[in-house]
Amino acid sequence: MEQLLAVHPSSAPEPAPTNPRPRWRLAAWAAGLLVAVPTVVTGCRLLDTDALTPVPQALSFLPWLTLPAALAALLALAARRRLLAGWAVLVLLATAWFTLPYGPDSTTARGPVVERLRVLASNVEFGEATDALVEAVRRERPQLVYVSECDRACVGTLTAALGATPGTAPGTGLPHRVVVDGEGSTGSVILSAYPLTARPPLPAAMGMPGATATIGGRSVELRLAHPLPPIPRQVDAWKRELGRVAESAGTAHRAGSPMLLAGDFNASQDHAAFRAVLDAGRLHDAARLAGAARTPTWPRELSLPPYVQIDHVLVSDDFRVRSVRFLDLPGSDHRAVLTELDLHAGR
Repeated sequence: MEQLLAVHPSSAPEPAPTNPRPRWRLAAWAAGLLVAVPTVVTGCRLLDTDALTPVPQALSFLPWLTLPAALAALLALAARRRLLAGWAVLVLLATAWFTLPYGPDSTTARGPVVERLRVLASNVEFGEATDALVEAVRRERPQLVYVSECDRACVGTLTAALGATPGTAPGTGLPHRVVVDGEGSTGSVILSAYPLTARPPLPAAMGMPGATATIGGRSVELRLAHPLPPIPRQVDAWKRELGRVAESAGTAHRAGSPMLLAGDFNASQDHAAFRAVLDAGRLHDAARLAGAARTPTWPRELSLPPYVQIDHVLVSDDFRVRSVRFLDLPGSDHRAVLTELDLHAGR
């Protein structure tokens, strides 16, 4: 007898369950890639080292690395990769911590104020912003002006436009100067309303002149900083030149001399070589004391706005910072830093 076999609906093969996890595999890979750079860069910041290329260059972007770290954390959480998410959150918190200003928020200046002065630091980019600098100095009337990338024509223009007869009262002109003569980026000058005693420039590819000025009855060490930028194949030279700046700052500190160290450092507070300068001379970044530690000064004249502060006015504990402003000078790829200071008598 022929048997009819009925197939029960429950015995029919069921479709294989879909696995939603593969759709997040790409997100997990993306999270790992996104957190890799912040991990390396923030790790070097934690270890107080500038390491090798590309770390010194990437350190200039450290505050902005919170963005890929945060995105990595979100993607890892969505992909349910808990270990990866935890690592991304840890890197995010560490990166955010290091965006805080470096160093104390005040100086220990003591005694009465013996002089109030303004200091202007500017990179005029191969002399292209010389005329704009002349206008800024006439408007702001600083007593000390530090000028990087000031070639012979630049020095001549500044001297003719801003100089005055030696012996006139401070503030009525800038008749005194120390110069490292050079073309293009190699020339530099410090202009002063106070008489200067020249000091030997620091050995460097670009000019880093120095001088001593008597300000308010105190002997103040002046130094312009302009080390090489940390581009590939010259990171070692950048470190050496910043090391010489740190040695100069340390010498002034050990001698008990007030110091004003300013210029284009080609380094931010996220670079160990720059922090070493601060520590060696017990110096303070005027922008940090004025609450503007992260105000970017470079690069200007690009489609993107400036993203890193590499132009600084550093002061010893003998000064108090009254204000800091950043000036745009047409023709330069740097913003100038204008600082108003009080010099105290000390103990």
